[in-house]
Amino acid sequence: GKTELDALSRNLQSTSVQTITVEGHTDRLGSSDYNQKLSEERAEAVKAYLLTSGGIRGASITAVGKGETMPVTKPQDCKGTKATAALVACLQPDRRVDVEVNGTR
Repeated sequence: GKTELDALSRNLQSTSVQTITVEGHTDRLGSSDYNQKLSEERAEAVKAYLLTSGGIRGASITAVGKGETMPVTKPQDCKGTKATAALVACLQPDRRVDVEVNGTR
C-alpha cells in the first residue's frame, strides 16, 4: 500500500489539489461499531501517511470511515457468516481505502 501512496504523492506534486477525500472500508465480519471504528482508523492512517511522507497540505485532506456499508463483493459471491479462511479471503476486496482527489494539472 505504501508504494501506491508514494506513487500518488509523486503524481500530486504537479497538481493543484483542492480536496482529497480518504474513505476507509471494512468487510461485513464483526460488529457494525467495530467496523466503523476500524474503517475510520484505516482512513486516518492513510491521511497521516500522505501528510508525513507525501508532503500533502493537511487542510486539503478529509478522512472518513464508511464501515461495512459499501462492499465491493456481492452477497452471493461470499457466502457465510463465520470467519472461515475462505470467507475472509473472499471478502478481502471489501477491506480497503479509497482516495479521491479533486484538482487541476
